[in-house]
Amino acid sequence: QVHLVESGGGLVQLGGSLRVSCAASGFTFESYHMGWYRQAPGKERELVAVISWSGGSIYLVDSVKGRFTISRDNAKNTVALQMNSLKPEDTAVYFCARVRNWPNNADYWGQGIQVTVSS
Repeated sequence: QVHLVESGGGLVQLGGSLRVSCAASGFTFESYHMGWYRQAPGKERELVAVISWSGGSIYLVDSVKGRFTISRDNAKNTVALQMNSLKPEDTAVYFCARVRNWPNNADYWGQGIQVTVSS
């Protein structure tokens, strides 16, 4: 059974940094791309970042380029999103996802974790 558990969210001030992590289990982690999505109140869920199974390819949505980085540790079955220079518009629930097809075809999701950026 696929299980994705996010951690590390919270409240941060404008311009601050936050790191969210995801622990995966129930599947062969190193065989799948992994991604982070987010959903702000009243908006649709959107793709933020995807990392390939090997870590060799990364996709970032334009709005976070230069501020966010995605990384993975295949030995620990974890994927992380490092968020710097945070803005109020980054406020959302962030979801870890297993990505079946590059770059935006997720088939399993975590429960989500709140990230709030105050101004």
